[in-house]
Amino acid sequence: MTRPYVTLSCAMSIDGYLDSAAPHKLAMSNSADFDRVDQLRADSDAIMVGASTVRRDDPRLLVRSQERQLVRTAAGLPCSPVKVTVTATGDIPCEAAFFREGDADKLVYCPRDIAPQLAARLDGAATVVGVGTGEVPMAAVLDDLEGRGIGRLMVEGGGHVHTQFLVDQLADELQLVVAPFFVGEARAPRFVESGRFPWNAKHRATLAEVRQIGDVVLLRYALSERFTLEGDESACARRPLTRS
Repeated sequence: MTRPYVTLSCAMSIDGYLDSAAPHKLAMSNSADFDRVDQLRADSDAIMVGASTVRRDDPRLLVRSQERQLVRTAAGLPCSPVKVTVTATGDIPCEAAFFREGDADKLVYCPRDIAPQLAARLDGAATVVGVGTGEVPMAAVLDDLEGRGIGRLMVEGGGHVHTQFLVDQLADELQLVVAPFFVGEARAPRFVESGRFPWNAKHRATLAEVRQIGDVVLLRYALSERFTLEGDESACARRPLTRS
């Protein structure tokens, strides 16, 4: 079994925050980088965010460019990748844009014991998959996604989800954008939480690319032997996915 290639995608402030503590979303990036991220979405088979990101940001998780949508549909794919979220408690709003918008499949992973109730509450808006007990194991999520034909998974956060992938050494690369300002709010969400990360002062991650994009900088880290800087295979270059 070959698990999906996992790319963690994140934009943060100079001091490591994903957002401010205020209810409104703080834009960390710029239009040129948003377009780069849109291409990364279009090249992916699935996009994942945690349930806290669904609650806080209400993301649509759609490919924005009409041209990129047409390229995907010409390859027999939905306009946007499969949407994936993970919840340990089932606390996820049924009216979220995650469920309402887009023609691709929606997958919700949760502990087995709450899967039946969550599936009933979502009432067909998504496929609910029960795995594990308590904290949803990301390795099991990847195994299930592989069985559904997912070859490339883009993970857009939040901090808890990024931490899980990094601590368990399940990510193949990290694309980290740094915005040119500070947030300075202790209650604001951070890029990662506390954890025992495989990359430390004695085992440094490999910096594969540095790219200035307007007033932000992209740092691309190779986190596994599967990482390739050139010739990445996009979703559109592969066979159509098997829809669940």
